[in-house]
Amino acid sequence: MSAQSAIVIGAGIVGLSTAFHLAAEGLAVTVVDRDPLGDKASFGNAAGIAVTEVVPASVPGLALKIPGWLLDPLGPLAVRPVHVLKLLPWLWAFSRAGRREEVERIGAALSALNSRVYDDLEPMLDACGLSGELQRRGALTVYESEKAFRNDAEEWSFKRRHGIEVRALSGDEARELEPALSPVITNATLTPQWSHVNDPKALVDGLRSWLMRERGVQILTGEVRSLVAQDSQRVAVRCGEGREFSGDFVVVAAGAWSGILAQTLGDRVLLESERGYNTTLPEPGVEISREIIFAERKFVATPLSIGLRIGGAAEFGGLDAAANYKRAEALVSLASRYFPKLNPRGGTAWAGHRPATPDSLPVIGRAPHCPNVIYAFGHGHLGLTQAATTGRIVADLIKGRPDSIDLSAYSISRFN
Repeated sequence: MSAQSAIVIGAGIVGLSTAFHLAAEGLAVTVVDRDPLGDKASFGNAAGIAVTEVVPASVPGLALKIPGWLLDPLGPLAVRPVHVLKLLPWLWAFSRAGRREEVERIGAALSALNSRVYDDLEPMLDACGLSGELQRRGALTVYESEKAFRNDAEEWSFKRRHGIEVRALSGDEARELEPALSPVITNATLTPQWSHVNDPKALVDGLRSWLMRERGVQILTGEVRSLVAQDSQRVAVRCGEGREFSGDFVVVAAGAWSGILAQTLGDRVLLESERGYNTTLPEPGVEISREIIFAERKFVATPLSIGLRIGGAAEFGGLDAAANYKRAEALVSLASRYFPKLNPRGGTAWAGHRPATPDSLPVIGRAPHCPNVIYAFGHGHLGLTQAATTGRIVADLIKGRPDSIDLSAYSISRFN
């Protein structure tokens, strides 16, 4: 009997992690991506394994902060005017996700995924010879005002209730951990369970190479345009250049482009590109040992093997809007306030499309009317964090094993 086959659409970290788990189950795996080796959100992210992030983006009181962010042309949030009308359904759902009872439900669903991240991630990295890429040093969230620190007390309490270790620090204690920080920092919180990787691109490149070399996974170039159910057992993947692939199973892991493919099967999903920006400084002139999150300004700094990455921002403008790299430059200017000795010269700017759902939960599960299609997208800021766990869940679904967690919260049916 020949091995079952799977087509994975998307060669980012979620798609490749899924390919890893499916190949481990003995499936013949083909990964299709319009640019398998090219730049994507999996390459340029802030490198955090953010298992402590169990609070959804939409929370009570957030609406009061948004107008101020939008008035700042280079602030933490931007919406392109031409995209506003298209964004309205997503924004309405986002506002509803911020209701207190919804925050509790969503937080539990995020926690269910994040609590098993290391159980799935570390064995995958070990198998591929990539365990040295993971740095389990925690993260430091810093504040420049006592008021802002107090205002976040409820969020930290929420995290504690979900098993997250949280240590409150003074500004001086924060500088003992990270001497490069400015005296402007008054308070901080250490979350030891957070970690980061040395270089997201190196991780993705290493995983892809290992899958091809050691597991015989095919990586093909093709821009998938539609999915077509051939019969009850097989699904066709049709590319724009006229090529067609078929397999026993198809996994949609195409990031921000996944909603377009889901629509070809009649499945509605509220999925937006939340574009993020960063600059990587090869000779930053400062050293930090862990990821630092700047609470009021909504950006981060991560020590990578290739330099210091300063990233953040959330910009809604659709998939086709040109990047505004002034936002990446603004992040470096902000960072200079917190790192007085920062060398801002020689940086490489980057922008990428995060696949964002309004409720901050990914879409993981079978297509309602085509059970041999599995959705695995919409991870927002947590793609790198949840990739290995998502891959494991997809493999369990395909092999018919009982779900280790309740998957109903991640179903695409929630958007109907």
